[in-house]
Amino acid sequence: MLQIPKAEFAARAENLKVLMKERGIDACLIYGDEYRKENLRYLSNYWPLFERGAVIVPLEGEPIVVAAPEGEMFCREMSAWRDVRLIPEFACVTVPDQIEYPMAHYTSLKAISRELQARGTISRIGVAGMDAMPAALLAKIADSWEGAEIADAGELLFQLRMTKSSKEIACLQEAAKIADAGYRLMVERVRPGMTELELASLAYGECVRLGAENVPFCLVTSGERVDTIIGRASRKEIKDGDMILAALAVQVEGYVATVGFPFVAGRISDEQRAFISLLVEAEEAALSKLRAGAEQGELVRAVKSYFTAKDVTRFDLYPPLHGCGLAEAESPYPDAGSTVRFEAGMTVNMDVSLFGHPHGSNRIEESLLVTEEGYESMSALVRTLSENWKRYGTITVPAKG
Repeated sequence: MLQIPKAEFAARAENLKVLMKERGIDACLIYGDEYRKENLRYLSNYWPLFERGAVIVPLEGEPIVVAAPEGEMFCREMSAWRDVRLIPEFACVTVPDQIEYPMAHYTSLKAISRELQARGTISRIGVAGMDAMPAALLAKIADSWEGAEIADAGELLFQLRMTKSSKEIACLQEAAKIADAGYRLMVERVRPGMTELELASLAYGECVRLGAENVPFCLVTSGERVDTIIGRASRKEIKDGDMILAALAVQVEGYVATVGFPFVAGRISDEQRAFISLLVEAEEAALSKLRAGAEQGELVRAVKSYFTAKDVTRFDLYPPLHGCGLAEAESPYPDAGSTVRFEAGMTVNMDVSLFGHPHGSNRIEESLLVTEEGYESMSALVRTLSENWKRYGTITVPAKG
């Protein structure tokens, strides 16, 4: 079964401890909830539902996972670590009410602090997820580790997550394979007269059937709605000649791959063909700069130079590449001036787009693995659609199998 093994979580904890020692951090609390799960899942595999969660990593001993009552069994089922504690502050995130759980066996952050202090002095505690947690919870953490300096440890997690292991890559590849299947159905079955919601439902259903843990989003807009850049599927009826802007993100064991390629319901115009060619050619310019050791800014500049030559710069609204992994968009997210270099094992999304153009708005999105030689696409569908477009100028879906 495809999953991240316990040994890999143990190695992640040890790698974090190395960074903690370098920065004089004695313990690290990694926060997460249903919406900002990435760091918590990376260290513990726990992904809270409705509630909050955390994993506390001391320099000595195994991590402690912190959860809330309703999700306790769920947490124990998912967690890579055996030691699970409940605290009341981590209960349901969406209500202000104090909820009674008479069967809950609570502890407190202060009690955990005292226990860890007994193992060794904690004068500096790192917190990852400060930007995601409520201010009251951060104040509670500071009060529980009274006298200890609170340090933002978010950068440590971004650093650890930047390059991926073979197991992480396998999860992303499976997510992309499932996303391909769902997206393929939309391209094959789009018809004038159906609604955007009906079109999106094809992808949702297929992805869940094939084993997606979650579908973080299936963006579908059509016709004049493509100018919204990011839009949820609506009850709008798709018309003949409407361009479809879609992006499908699929999650497997926490890891998210995304696919997207422009297509048209019914008859396609010459103007739409020319617009799609702009995106295909711009992505080719970007891919030519993607390899381990290359400056990330060089890739961004290649796309911008192409768009400048085609006089469409005013429709280029954001950089054409970002990282992917436990979040659909994560570091790196370079601009044209970035001198940071790609490393083998990085996973990224090419996200080449134009918005507000007279003949349409759209993007090509494709999850990729950076290698020493260049890159490997995780999406057979996007690669084939792109190659077929260059050869035939049509949106040709590859034969199954």
